Formats: sequence, structure tokens, C-alpha cells
Amino acid sequence: MLSYIKGQVKLKTEQFLIVENAGIGYKVYVSADLLLELKVGDEVELYTYQHVREDALMLFGFKNYDQLQLFELLISISGVGPKTALGVFAVAEPADIKSAIVNEDASVLKKVSGIGAKTAERIVLELKNKVTGDFGEIKTKEELSGDVDSIEALVSLGYSANDAREALKQVDKTITNPSDKVREALKYLGK
Repeated sequence: MLSYIKGQVKLKTEQFLIVENAGIGYKVYVSADLLLELKVGDEVELYTYQHVREDALMLFGFKNYDQLQLFELLISISGVGPKTALGVFAVAEPADIKSAIVNEDASVLKKVSGIGAKTAERIVLELKNKVTGDFGEIKTKEELSGDVDSIEALVSLGYSANDAREALKQVDKTITNPSDKVREALKYLGK
């Protein structure tokens, strides 16, 4: 079982990377935000999950162990496959997803391609008592919804989800209105 890989990005597509390690190229599926961060030639370290099916052997890569653990919890839910679970990281950070689950806020999960209302509710119900770790500051439903809406607005303006998240981290915490958050984040992104 492969749990970690360190190597050079040899090829990058819209869904996966080819990472060379010791002369062997590994096809590693990663989240959209990680794909945007990396370029061919970059050195990369990924925690991996090896998914074995009857007809395929797939490797999924994650920036940190926290993402990997959340991914494993998500795929334990009936109706959530590995590619759908990977899509969660394009919508929000692991701490925000965990906060949404603890707050029983399925609306954040419904924004993920492939997760409908019933599946989102099932995820919240089944994982509410399983999510652990450091959430940082647990956000309220309103804060989570505002953050996700702000990220979506910035992405629709052409910024990557990763850049949008980083810009929103710079916004004063006293600003709670999503429109105002976007306006402030744009000032940061314009620098």
C-alpha cells in the first residue's frame, strides 16, 4: 500500500499528475486547487490513498495528512466515491468541512459536484461523531456559508479557489457580509 510519495512533477493534466520517484512515474489524482498550485518540474510531497477496484488501481494525493484522513472518512459513506470526495477540497479547507459537519450544515457539502441533498445529509449524519482533530476556530453555519459564497464569487471572477481562500484569510474578521469580504479580498488580490 502506497501512503506517501515524494518526487518531481513530470506531467500535469486537468485531473492528475505524473510524479516521478526513483525513475518510476506514478499517476496521482489530486484536487483542482492543488493542480493549480503545481507546475511541471516542481518537487512535490503527497500523502496518498491507494484505491483498488476490480477494474482499476488508482492513487489519490493530498497536501497533508489531515486532508487524507478526511478523504478516507468521506469515501466510507455510501454514495461518495473517491473522485467526489476529492472534489470537496476544491470547495473548502478540511477544517471548514469538519466545522460544517459538526454544525450539521449540509449546504457546504451540496456545493460539491456529485453530492446532492440526500448524500450531504448522510455525510453530516454519519460523520458528525467521527470528525476529530484541530478545527482551529469552529465557524458558525452563517460564517461557513459566507466563506463558501465569497470563494465562489472570486472563482467566478477568474481567481483560483486557492488564491480566493488565501485572500479571504487576509480580510478583517469583523467583516461578515460576503459582498464586503469579496471587495476586501479583491484589494488583496490586486496587489
